[in-house]
Amino acid sequence: MSESRVLVVDDDGGLRLALGTTLSNAGLEVRAVGDAAAMRQELGEWKPDLLLLDVVLPDADGVQLLQELKASEAWREIPVLMISARTPDEMTELALGLGAADVIKKPFRPREMLARVQAQLRLHAVVRTTQRALLDAQEELERVRDDVENGRRLVDILHDVTGDLSSDEIYHILARRVARALSLSRCSVILAKPGDRVGVVATAFDNPALRNYEINLDGYPEIRAALEHGHPVLVEDLHTSPLYEDLRREWAANGMQIPIRSVIALPFTLGKVQAGVFFLRRMVDEPPLTNDDVEFADSVVKAAVAAIHRAQVIETTKADNARLEVLAHTDSLTLVLNRRALTVRLASELERARRYDSVITLLMVDLDNFKLVNDTHGHLVGDDVLRDVAALLQHAVRTMDVVARYGGEEFVVVLPETSLAGATTFAERIRENVEAATFAGSRGEPLKLTASIGVSSYPSTTVQTVDDLFARADEALYRAKADGRNRVCL
Repeated sequence: MSESRVLVVDDDGGLRLALGTTLSNAGLEVRAVGDAAAMRQELGEWKPDLLLLDVVLPDADGVQLLQELKASEAWREIPVLMISARTPDEMTELALGLGAADVIKKPFRPREMLARVQAQLRLHAVVRTTQRALLDAQEELERVRDDVENGRRLVDILHDVTGDLSSDEIYHILARRVARALSLSRCSVILAKPGDRVGVVATAFDNPALRNYEINLDGYPEIRAALEHGHPVLVEDLHTSPLYEDLRREWAANGMQIPIRSVIALPFTLGKVQAGVFFLRRMVDEPPLTNDDVEFADSVVKAAVAAIHRAQVIETTKADNARLEVLAHTDSLTLVLNRRALTVRLASELERARRYDSVITLLMVDLDNFKLVNDTHGHLVGDDVLRDVAALLQHAVRTMDVVARYGGEEFVVVLPETSLAGATTFAERIRENVEAATFAGSRGEPLKLTASIGVSSYPSTTVQTVDDLFARADEALYRAKADGRNRVCL
């Protein structure tokens, strides 16, 4: 990904500088401009692999620019990540509908942006690789056009695996279609690398129950040979082939009757790494496999590898996006919700309380004199204390409750369907738990802390919005601090 180019289009010079630094430090080639005119010039001179586009620019509307890009033959394939300060639902629905690859809401963390950019670049690279692989497959079809029947069967098989399928599904479809095309009794995919003594069955056309079954490759010399040399191995007759001489003596000594007559082991690579073999077999009462069968099956496998790789990368990208979603909503130090996620969650809970005529209470928890901890014991100890307090809060709440880090040494606890009286009792218990807890100082010595807590509740004559909940709780917290700390105030 070190050669990937990223064009940043945003009128905020500070943001352009920050993004440019973050992306460049990750090995990306970055250019940053502040308006649409400069963007068009850069696109004409320096085609990027990905575009970060602000929704609001001084000389154009970002959404209209997105439409322009997607209508252009030269630029439509460039993935576009929209940067927006609008509400997520509003912007996401509009931008994704017009062809944006992703929508990132301001403000954002640099590593979150980097992770999203890297995920899109990986996906875009796979798309280009897949396109090239499909072109290669078409050229391969041209080379075997004399065999019209095989060509038609190959197209049919590739058509089956070009959809939105997982790698496991592609393996299964390929094994089934190759088996039917060549009238095979058995066709499997074995995952293994050169030198492995054990392989894993990814799929078995003849017996789906064998999936994930481990096999000892000592009993399959053609698989080991195919993996070692990277070329297809054809054994026309197991009962006469020198490759099976030792195994035949073992079979005879054990009185074993082997019903297989001929086999083909077709190795395949994913990302330039040997990943396994397609394993084709015919029974003793069937015609032996031939070099023509090898040629056809090998064409199928080589043409389908791009689809398998694409599926694996998409699976990885989905997992990356899931982790990104957690990252975007989680405080990196304490692993509770961050402030942004808290605001969204609280708005949802408040709306639910209005709809069902229920109650909701908010606790603002602030550690007393926490600056002394950092000044005396250092920030590493302070970070450990914050993690411990977050864990204490998480342990105390119900599944339906919400714990978030509001900022610094300040936490927020949201208690749905909890009255003011009940929340006050709970807050007092939290205060007592913090006071009773013992934390570790810089030299392992015991460290004691207290907490002040402000409480606000909906419904109330002074609380109608999320901001009201925060404001009333903050006012109560201020009173708790002014009255001597280590107390709960309403």
